[in-house]
Amino acid sequence: MRVLSVVAVLIWGLMLAGCVSQNERVLQGDEQVKLRNMQSRTFATDDKNLVVRNAIATLQDLGFIIDKADADLGTVSATKLSGYQIRMTVTVRSKSATEMLVRASAQYNLEAIEQPEVYQDFFAVLSKSLFLAANAVE
Repeated sequence: MRVLSVVAVLIWGLMLAGCVSQNERVLQGDEQVKLRNMQSRTFATDDKNLVVRNAIATLQDLGFIIDKADADLGTVSATKLSGYQIRMTVTVRSKSATEMLVRASAQYNLEAIEQPEVYQDFFAVLSKSLFLAANAVE
């Protein structure tokens, strides 16, 4: 009888641990959605190459060195070295016939950067660059 009690307590404990970890995963998913929203912006243009070129120029303006760029895939990877190393990857893809979705993902020592200011700065400069390009201002 005592063995059955111990087994029942162990099973109950495992069930509780499973619930906690499932709840933690749900909460982590919510954090990932917030991070993805910080990292993404939509721009009113159908010209993927224009957006990729401006993403490259934006990264360079912010002090990054371009590691790889592929206009066909719509990806740009860059690194910034100034006493620390930040790596940023920008992906450009079509959202609709008239919109491009840009997602920037920044990392510091393989950890995702979750401060919104990093992404806000990048998108502010990219928005200005695309505005000037659309209005033929050099």
